[in-house]
Amino acid sequence: MPRSRVGRIIIGVLLIVGGVLGFLPILGFWMVPLGLLVLSQDLPFVRRQRRRLTVWWANRRRDRQARRGGTTRP
Repeated sequence: MPRSRVGRIIIGVLLIVGGVLGFLPILGFWMVPLGLLVLSQDLPFVRRQRRRLTVWWANRRRDRQARRGGTTRP
């Protein structure tokens, strides 16, 4: 990743734009989450959304593990 903030923002935006064109060869929809991840380094709004997603995913996994093991959460 570039050390400059502007470089990271440009790369993040280009990845998102390339992901929107994912129906074309070489470009893919995988580029959208990667672009958001790069942008989350510098933009607080994107960082908060990434953190919310991380917490939601961890809670979801914990709930599934609890249901499989037959134990319940306190």
